[in-house]
Amino acid sequence: MEKLSTIEQYRELAGKEDVIFMFSADWCPDCRVIEPILPEVMEKYNQYKFFYVDRDDFIELCQELNIFGIPSFVAFSKGEEIGRFVSKDRKTQEEIEQFIEGLSSNS
Repeated sequence: MEKLSTIEQYRELAGKEDVIFMFSADWCPDCRVIEPILPEVMEKYNQYKFFYVDRDDFIELCQELNIFGIPSFVAFSKGEEIGRFVSKDRKTQEEIEQFIEGLSSNS
């Protein structure tokens, strides 16, 4: 998963692409648990671009988007937020896939 490098990159991606941002951090144990399943999820839902957002590097963005727990996912399509899966709870592959499945009905 490509890592977000600048706030400008975030604004450009969110404004033009079908993209899912995964908010995470290296120190987050629940984030590490889902890492092995992410390549499969990304391949299955390849209509979206996936970006890793390090919560510690982008704390202002997390505040702007009300991301107060990780791992969390926020999806955009052409400038509009189309869904969010935001909580401090551990997420399963099934829950992540259900979230993404729900997005396609909005676009």
